[in-house]
Amino acid sequence: MPELPEVEALVHHLREHAVGRTVHRVDVASLQVLKTFDPPWTALHGQEVVAAHRHGKHLDLEVADGLHLVVHLARAGWLRWADNMSAPPPKQGRGPLALRVHLGPPGQGPGFDLTEAGTKKGLAAWIVRDPKTIASVARLGPDALGITRTQLEDLFRGRTERLKTSLTEQSLIAGIGNAYSDEIMHMARLSPYATAGKLNEEQLDHLHEAMISTLTDAVARSVGQDAARLKGEKRSGLRVHARTGLPCPVCGDTVREVSFADKAFQYCPTCQTGGKPLADRRLSRLLK
Repeated sequence: MPELPEVEALVHHLREHAVGRTVHRVDVASLQVLKTFDPPWTALHGQEVVAAHRHGKHLDLEVADGLHLVVHLARAGWLRWADNMSAPPPKQGRGPLALRVHLGPPGQGPGFDLTEAGTKKGLAAWIVRDPKTIASVARLGPDALGITRTQLEDLFRGRTERLKTSLTEQSLIAGIGNAYSDEIMHMARLSPYATAGKLNEEQLDHLHEAMISTLTDAVARSVGQDAARLKGEKRSGLRVHARTGLPCPVCGDTVREVSFADKAFQYCPTCQTGGKPLADRRLSRLLK
């Protein structure tokens, strides 16, 4: 799933290449991607793009009359830029294409596609005058890249859930998902099962430093890959996430995994849990 660094890289690309251009046409290949109907997508036609923003893991393209095209890429969505978009309107319901935006005369100018791989569709797009009217934007907590050490302590005070859960709860901290939470906890040498509200001062120091460092480095790496032209491979910069069975690059221990019904997380026992593997209920059931 695209998280804060990848979405920030896409927004950076739109600021560089879309702002100042005019929306000539919007093609909708999948009606289910649109979560609003008023204003219609045709209201974007003829409007100049004036800004690109990010709200957590949401991408926001703003046009001159105050409309916003807000997108959440979900688990398998992406924005793909082309310097010369195909002119014929796409056929609905076929392939991964969900929505196409022409930023020049169709067939003669640039633009981008919103695509989603797989059969489980979650990509969503809204056309609104105020992004905060979108429920998933309105509930966002402070952005992960802007949180201070003091704010982090205040946010975690009294929290009783596991640290993994707190880091990925968008209403608490916006922008961190499954992958980067694994990386942040590994760098901070903290267990995913630690209780968020019971971290001591030193642990909070390490967590805040790891959060800012991990996300800042990932943003720089993603922007450098020109993500909108070529989907960035974020695994190249990851140390534990999606590396089950491989050696930890810090200590050499084997990276372990805890699996759930629809996702999993990875960690290093030596670096994070005092050498003790965490219980994996799904694996335990399989071994019975």
